[in-house]
Amino acid sequence: MTNLDQIENSKQRAVNGMEFFLRNFAYVPDDKLNWTPTPTSKSALRIAAHTALYAGRFAEMIRSRQLPQPENLEEWLAQRDAEEIAVKTREDMEKAFREGTSQVLEALDTLSPEDVELTLDSGQGWTAPMTQLMGLPGWHATLHAGQIDYLQTCWGDQQVYVG
Repeated sequence: MTNLDQIENSKQRAVNGMEFFLRNFAYVPDDKLNWTPTPTSKSALRIAAHTALYAGRFAEMIRSRQLPQPENLEEWLAQRDAEEIAVKTREDMEKAFREGTSQVLEALDTLSPEDVELTLDSGQGWTAPMTQLMGLPGWHATLHAGQIDYLQTCWGDQQVYVG
């Protein structure tokens, strides 16, 4: 597979991951959006907000060819959490997800074949190949769709949704 093929494949996986997540999330009843199995667990809406907002974060990493390197990790995480908590509706989450995925597609289009070969430094003792970052938007969405599936079983929904 050429580097240009990898870019196109990553774009398709980002869109497919978003669509898969949104299709699963559509089966979360409105009265269960903020339900949690325990007081410290994340709700379906909070998981969805996290997933949606990270699309835009991944786009910025791809566009800048740089992993986040916060000076104060605790502050950075607190800001991320506040942004997720601020998403209050299904519609706001979906809008953020679609905008973030659009940004991912635009960012992937800025990559040259040489950029695909980059290895990015976290500044924290580990590195990540650009190819891994390129695949994260689709993988991340699929990963968190599994959390939504789990929450559905917690509230007694054993239905298998396939479309």
